[in-house]
Amino acid sequence: MTGVPASAAGGTGAKRVPAPKGKLGAAAVNQASLWNIANILTMVRLVLVPAFVVLLFQDGGFDPAWRAWAWAAFAVAMITDVFDGHLARTYNLVTDFGKIADPIADKAIMAAGLISLSVLGDLPWWVTSVILFRETGITLMRFWVIRLAVIPASRGGKAKTLAQGVAVGMYVLALTGPLATLRFWVMALAVVLTVLTGLDYVRDAVLIRRRGIVAQRAAQAHRHGGTDGSGEADEAGESAAAESTR
Repeated sequence: MTGVPASAAGGTGAKRVPAPKGKLGAAAVNQASLWNIANILTMVRLVLVPAFVVLLFQDGGFDPAWRAWAWAAFAVAMITDVFDGHLARTYNLVTDFGKIADPIADKAIMAAGLISLSVLGDLPWWVTSVILFRETGITLMRFWVIRLAVIPASRGGKAKTLAQGVAVGMYVLALTGPLATLRFWVMALAVVLTVLTGLDYVRDAVLIRRRGIVAQRAAQAHRHGGTDGSGEADEAGESAAAESTR
């Protein structure tokens, strides 16, 4: 678990690590443990997943009042998703628990919304299948290249997440008339972004994998070939760089 250096906690003769400005920043740096604000928000999101499902299915799943409460739970979960990662990075609150629980909570609340809406007949199963297949596939692909590099979230990925959250939220509410038509098009946009960003992640993962393999071969050539291997390593590195710009 990511902790805070002992020097940051104070003590005689210890060199203090400058904390971010403000009371929250100072407090956060001094308690980068399991029970920090970022992890608490993640835990709240995990708890909201079953609460959201229970609220949505009250009275058969078609009561507008209960669906409004379910929407509120879903909205709070999505909002905490925005803040917990930002707080963790800004105030050095990154922990092993957060690294594991945060993506699980993200996928869980979205999967719960999609599957529940499909069970109720509000959302076609093919939409749910496309989105979940993409999310699962990208998660596995991140593990595939994690030893070589971390695939960062792109602007397209963030737009996709926003579109999915808004679309699912609109489907949770008992909307009629023009708003019901609008949510259809928002969900259509979410599906398009889901597919396009998924293909983009696949391309990035393949390029990272290729560069990693080339770099490993170059390192081996350098170890076994001495001076000659160094030339091969440089050539391999140039090849990898050229590949990444394609």
